[in-house]
Amino acid sequence: MRWGAAAVAATAGLGAPGRGAVAASTAAQDASPPVDPARIAAAAAGPILRRELFTSPVTIASVELLKAGDQYLVRVRSREGATGLAVAHPEVLETTWPILTRRVAPFFVGKDARDLEALIDGVYLADSNYKWQGLSFWVPVASVEFAVLDLLGQVARQPIGELLGGVRRRDIAVYRASGNRGNSPEAELAYLQRLVEEIGARAIKFRLGARMRYDEASTRRDLALIPLTRKAFGDAMAIHADANGSYDVPTALRIGALMRDHGLAFLEEPVPFDSYDETRAIADALPLPVAGGEQESSLRRFRWMIEHRGVDVVQPDLFYFGGLIRSIRVARMAAVAGMPCTPHMSGGGLGYLYVAHFASCVPNAGPFQEYKGREDDLPVSSETSSLRCVNGVLTVPTGPGLGVSLDPAFLARAVPVA
Repeated sequence: MRWGAAAVAATAGLGAPGRGAVAASTAAQDASPPVDPARIAAAAAGPILRRELFTSPVTIASVELLKAGDQYLVRVRSREGATGLAVAHPEVLETTWPILTRRVAPFFVGKDARDLEALIDGVYLADSNYKWQGLSFWVPVASVEFAVLDLLGQVARQPIGELLGGVRRRDIAVYRASGNRGNSPEAELAYLQRLVEEIGARAIKFRLGARMRYDEASTRRDLALIPLTRKAFGDAMAIHADANGSYDVPTALRIGALMRDHGLAFLEEPVPFDSYDETRAIADALPLPVAGGEQESSLRRFRWMIEHRGVDVVQPDLFYFGGLIRSIRVARMAAVAGMPCTPHMSGGGLGYLYVAHFASCVPNAGPFQEYKGREDDLPVSSETSSLRCVNGVLTVPTGPGLGVSLDPAFLARAVPVA
């Protein structure tokens, strides 16, 4: 399905749930005229960090990687005495931490944090780091970036959303995502109902296919689960589905048509993520939005996806793609094309909080943001937010930087990783 500017505008107020929202977006779509590539390029190139909030240099004195339990933390200190702290992606850093400590962190030391946009570009080029491009490189970069943004927020006494263009909204509606595959449709429905009850969600997402493949059993499950969820939750629930690249084009079209018949919100990654032409063909043919971008690591390929309408909903992962600044560049390109940019949330750490800060300042973030729950072993609190979803809504902290604090006893147990 092709989104036009009117359809994106209809999603800008974050309260459009359910089957009716899909019908409204279909009615609101326009002819989607070709987008001037120069405008898209200009949108990505424009400044993001509000440098005017800082009157003097913020020189990075140190970048440390710490580990407390199963959690990896990045701590950044400035020569002027400020500290920024972020929680990295624990599953990825368990394998890739040497890239952070040896190839990423040293580049930032001694630099002015106000130049963060240029530093993100610079670390990519330094020491031929571009040859490492992918999840293993960009997750460490994102982890450092989050900590530097927290540092800058402490200095400016502003939340991250204000640093990155200005806060537009504090209350972020979420969709609760299931990670299950292979269970029966009835078991998955029961699980989804528990997730909805936990946070009062008005939107959900479940998995289809067998992850990068499909078979007779997975297809039977898919064909049963789609109508079952709509019948159980009714028309007021916004329902999304993620195939994780499982289908070929004919199967994706078959599943997508069933989803459209039952008013689902979008189909994510219908075919393998790097099958760009096939994804575009599905997006052109389906009367249903197609989402993608979770695995993308290249700004140029995102630009191709946007210029050529390869998807309808653009989904950079804030960790996998290298942080908030690079993802906001994607959102700005998508906005020029009249497309929503709803980021993917990889699990772990404070991923839900980074998504919330992104949605707080991006105009085309879409009606619902991905939420996979909080981790009980991460003792984090905020003076300005409960950090919990209530009636399907998460309130973004307004304190400086990330707006949260980690338990000092937890931090005291953290040991350097080198």
